[in-house]
Amino acid sequence: MQTVIRILPLAFFAFSLGVTPLALAAPAQQNKMKVCNEQANEKGFGEGKGDERKAFMKECLSAKSGKGGGGKDTQQNKMKACNKEAGDKQLKGDERKKFMSDCLSA
Repeated sequence: MQTVIRILPLAFFAFSLGVTPLALAAPAQQNKMKVCNEQANEKGFGEGKGDERKAFMKECLSAKSGKGGGGKDTQQNKMKACNKEAGDKQLKGDERKKFMSDCLSA
């Protein structure tokens, strides 16, 4: 019985570690769904449009983050572009740091 009492809190803790990333991802997906719904309504794919709306929503929701997404991909792409440009200009040291800072904040 004492073993069960000791293991039970550890099991709950381990379970909560697995659930936490899912809970954090939910708002981003909800935001994306909201943006796609708004875009569908703007384009005339109202609730009664059936297959046309389904196709649009599927494409919109499966698209990599752009305007309505989480922004991570956009930041990574920006970092790659700035890094490449700094390399092309052969910047080093403080000059490179300043350039990267300005480029990423633009």
